[in-house]
Amino acid sequence: MLASLTRSTFYASHLIAGPDEQELVLLVEIDAEYTRHPFYGSRKMVVHLRGLGHLVNRKRVQRLMRLLGLAGMAPGPNTSHPHPQHKVYPYLLRGVTVTRPNQVWSTDITYIRLARGFAYLVAVIDWYSRKVLAWRLSNTLDAGFCVDCLEQSLSMYGTPEIFNTDQGCQFTSEVFTDRLKSHDIAISMDGRGRALDNIFVERLWRSVKHEDVYLKGYVNMPELQLGLTEYFEFYNTERTHQSLNYNTPDRVYQTASGGGASIADKFKEQKTFLAGEAKSKAETTILNSMDYCLDQRVH
Repeated sequence: MLASLTRSTFYASHLIAGPDEQELVLLVEIDAEYTRHPFYGSRKMVVHLRGLGHLVNRKRVQRLMRLLGLAGMAPGPNTSHPHPQHKVYPYLLRGVTVTRPNQVWSTDITYIRLARGFAYLVAVIDWYSRKVLAWRLSNTLDAGFCVDCLEQSLSMYGTPEIFNTDQGCQFTSEVFTDRLKSHDIAISMDGRGRALDNIFVERLWRSVKHEDVYLKGYVNMPELQLGLTEYFEFYNTERTHQSLNYNTPDRVYQTASGGGASIADKFKEQKTFLAGEAKSKAETTILNSMDYCLDQRVH
């Protein structure tokens, strides 16, 4: 016994191990490929990684994609995982034309790789102008930094009519949705496996990674914070967008001209097409019946 402690009651503190060197390489590869092909699920990601020479199985890739908060966009089961006790709201933007700033905002989370480790980035974007209204970094996937980002957007730019998110538990949590409801904001959530439902934020993530993160190779969170501060200032005030007639998001947001967005109602189009096909078949059947009757009368 030493210092009044018996060996049976003394245990060394347990250290939680982070990703090892090999897993960091895999995380980098998965992040880069997902940014290029966000419709890739775990099966295609396994094929991609094996093609690069990595010996991985699907179970390991699924675990790493969960760590990054990634899921393939192609339709399929379990592509989004809301908390089972959280309410999921319907998608409100199908067929809606966005004609003014603050009509629709949306948010999403993406993974940012660092030299040693990783971080999560959340941003709120105005659909009409593509302007990034607020953003936050975190090293965990809790709801807190998402709520902080939302509150900054509301305090600086007022309230939107509709706020769109995916079905992640950060956004379905009461602490997040209650903030929206307290401002009488209509809540919209992406359908499962719908790649186009939040396409403007997905395009933002591609721009952030290819134009900044991949080029600069940030080492740590303070470096990343500083770099993204400079990038989002550039993105809003200097970077022109083809979809905005080569104006900047800031200018389009301030002047309320030159922007806009819409998500086509594919379900309505398909229903109309099928209804038209059914009508055409019915008319053909009637005409064939009439021809048959005439033939019978002639004979």
